[in-house]
Amino acid sequence: MTRRLARDPGSVVLLSGGMDSATCLAVAAQERRPVHALTILYGQRHAREVRSARALARYYRVRNHVVLRLPLGPLLRSALTRPERRVPRRPARPGRIPSTYVPARNTILLAIALGYAESHRLGSVYIGANAVDYSGYPDCRPEYLRAFDRLAGLATRSAVEAGRPVRIEAPLVRSSKAEIVRRGERLGVPWGLTWSCYEGGRRPCGRCASCRLRARGFRGAGVVDPLLRAASREPT
Repeated sequence: MTRRLARDPGSVVLLSGGMDSATCLAVAAQERRPVHALTILYGQRHAREVRSARALARYYRVRNHVVLRLPLGPLLRSALTRPERRVPRRPARPGRIPSTYVPARNTILLAIALGYAESHRLGSVYIGANAVDYSGYPDCRPEYLRAFDRLAGLATRSAVEAGRPVRIEAPLVRSSKAEIVRRGERLGVPWGLTWSCYEGGRRPCGRCASCRLRARGFRGAGVVDPLLRAASREPT
C-alpha cells in the first residue's frame, strides 16, 4: 500500500529582493499561503539585495525566511560573480548571451528550493523568471521552466510515492517589465523596498542593464519608481 505524504498547500518563493521576485512574492501571498521565502547568496558581487529581501519577507509576514550562503562564485564565471569584471551597461548583441549570465544559476536555485519545498511539505516553488523584457538568459525561458517542472515530477518522493509533485510556478514569465509593474501596483508591491542594480551601493547606478530594464518597466507602466524619487532627494 502506498503511504500518502501529508502536505499543506503552501509555497516557497525564491526571493532575491528585486522587483520581479517581489511581485512573485505578492502573487504567492495571494495564491499559495502559507508562504516561505528562500534567499541564496551564491557569490554575486554584492549582497545589497539581501537587505531588500529581508524587508520584503517582513512586509509580507512570510512564515519562514531562509538566507543561505552558498559560495559558488569561484566556480561560476560571470560578470556578477567576478568583481574584477565590468558590468555591461548596454544590452548584449542580438543572439548573444550577456556576460551577466551566471552558469546554471536557476538550475541550482530551483533545485535547492525544490528540496526545501518537499522537506516542508509545500506544494509550489515560485520563481520570478521573465522571458519578455529579460537579459537573454537561457534559464529564464518558458521551455526551460517547463522542463524543470517535469523534472520535479520525476525526482521527488512526494511525486513518485504520493502522486503530489511540487509545482514550479513562474507567474511573470510571459510578462513585460511594464506589465510586471502594473501587476505589482494592483497587488500593492512596496517598490521602495526592492533593489535591482547590479552595482550595489547606496543608490541605483541607473546605468547597468538591470537598472535600464527597471526604468523601462516603470516608464512603460506610467509609474514613478520610488527608488529614483528617493535618490533625487538625497544630497549629492
